Amino acid sequence: MFAAMIGGMPLDGLRVVEGSAFVAAPSGGMALAQLGAEVVRFDRIGGGIDHSRWPLTAEGRSLYWAGLNKGKKSLAVDLTNPAAHELLAGLIGSAGTFLTNFPARGWMAPERLVARRADLVMVAITGNRDGTTAVDYTINAAMGFPMVTGPAGGTEPINSVLPAWDLLCGQTAAVGILAADRRRLLTGEGSVMTLALSDVALAATAALGYVGEVQVNGTERPRCGNDLYGAFGAELSTVDGRRFYAVAISRRQWDALLEATDSAAAVAEIEAARGLDFGDEGDRFEARQQIRAAMQAWTGGRPFIEVAERFDGCGVCWGPYQTFTELVESDPRCSPDAGLFTEVHQPGIGPYLSPASPLHLGHGAGSESGILGGAAVAPLLGEHTDEVLAGWLGLSGTEIGRLHDAGIVAGTAP
Repeated sequence: MFAAMIGGMPLDGLRVVEGSAFVAAPSGGMALAQLGAEVVRFDRIGGGIDHSRWPLTAEGRSLYWAGLNKGKKSLAVDLTNPAAHELLAGLIGSAGTFLTNFPARGWMAPERLVARRADLVMVAITGNRDGTTAVDYTINAAMGFPMVTGPAGGTEPINSVLPAWDLLCGQTAAVGILAADRRRLLTGEGSVMTLALSDVALAATAALGYVGEVQVNGTERPRCGNDLYGAFGAELSTVDGRRFYAVAISRRQWDALLEATDSAAAVAEIEAARGLDFGDEGDRFEARQQIRAAMQAWTGGRPFIEVAERFDGCGVCWGPYQTFTELVESDPRCSPDAGLFTEVHQPGIGPYLSPASPLHLGHGAGSESGILGGAAVAPLLGEHTDEVLAGWLGLSGTEIGRLHDAGIVAGTAP
């Protein structure tokens, strides 16, 4: 009902200027754009530091940049020129909302922007709270997770290839903007917020119990390979060499896995012999190797398709190990028929699958529901320069032409 009342998308009418690079700020801006906000990203003429980041197409187009800027508009400016700074400050004042991970100083200093618009909502992302530099990969190294990732008994740190802290930081920034925008609607007051990537990681690490484990128990979690710490989660395999992961956290999941693998009797013998209670997930973790062996005895003698059908029929919580290629080519969730993905034609790249917002909107029993909005393409660099200058700042065609002639702004490269 709410989306329909305001024109179809929850954030219709919200304008955001984004000054960004890499993952955190762009992912936050994209989340807002996919919910209907009009997000204008500004970059230096020729592209910023992330405009040509891998993976690239054969023609050198960045799939990374296209993936993190879906649904936005692009403005290209000479970021060394004071006249461009004045234009951008005017745009931020017009929009009223600013998301950035550029250093918030000089023309981007909060006090200077607030002087233009008192109710400004601004989120400035930094590496560390003191303003010193950090990226996901350095933050992750310091959080402890690489020291517990990898095979049991290993001692070398193993980094994650997923920039989890960046992605979490981007979503936190988006939530901060929405919270501040609501406050502005209720009180008329703006908010200037800073968000440190390291604080996001520290807060998440503490929320998962790892800080308390050290302080309260005087211990820390061990490296346990692919096992699920404190519960039962195990890698299993089939006779035709397929590997998958099965999880039993709740009692229902546990009973389903026992039924599917015909291992209830064998597992009960392990439980009695060790004097454990497998109704407790901690006890399942203690006996995980024996439990896994009992379940592997069933899965290891059967082909993957049989195991998959049996697991699905019993309601097991499980998933196959698969490559990116297998995900794209074989996983039905990547099909346009599943609802999340649509094949779009990305300028400069061509047709490929692009997701909409993963939020699924429902209006109650018996009403229509679906993915919020639809898949969108990323803009070409500078594609909306003239549109934004005219629509947001009210500049005439002559004035915009002069800015182009002076090299202060640029449109889409031929």
